[in-house]
Amino acid sequence: MYAVALAEDAELRPLEPWQAQEFLEHMDRGRAGIDPFIPWATRTTDLESARATLQLFADKQCGDSGRLYGIWLDGTLVGGVMFVKFDAKGGVCEIGVWSEPAGQGRGLVTAAVRRLLDYALVERGLYRAEWWNSTVNARSRATAQRVGMRHDGTLRGYTEHLGERLDLEIWSMLAPEWKAARATA
Repeated sequence: MYAVALAEDAELRPLEPWQAQEFLEHMDRGRAGIDPFIPWATRTTDLESARATLQLFADKQCGDSGRLYGIWLDGTLVGGVMFVKFDAKGGVCEIGVWSEPAGQGRGLVTAAVRRLLDYALVERGLYRAEWWNSTVNARSRATAQRVGMRHDGTLRGYTEHLGERLDLEIWSMLAPEWKAARATA
């Protein structure tokens, strides 16, 4: 197992099926703010469904098509980041994030997203990282902006959540842009 420091009291680690109980407890604490924006939050309501969610991403990891990481603050799971999609051959990935209130406002999600961008666009050599967020999710949009992503467009009425149609914004970062930003930082 490994951990990457995000701050003095926080780290980024793989989030795997054996951690289903901890993941479920985290989802229960943060569900109200996570559920409208992360589809699997609605389905992760008991130990079996929590394990299934984590297994879905473990299977994606095995196929090099996605990955899930947790953010721990003082030893407690408070959020995470993921490669929703990871297409090494096509050179494109999609990054997603979530957090319960205890993990917000500390820059942890932003630091974790920067790690994923480094991994995808530098280490793995992908060309494009995407970020999809609901237009009503201001925190998600702000994270995309903080890491320097560009707004590509908005898909009107693209998805439905609990009977309501939502618009989705698409943001992106290209490898040359990310490498240039890193060089000047």
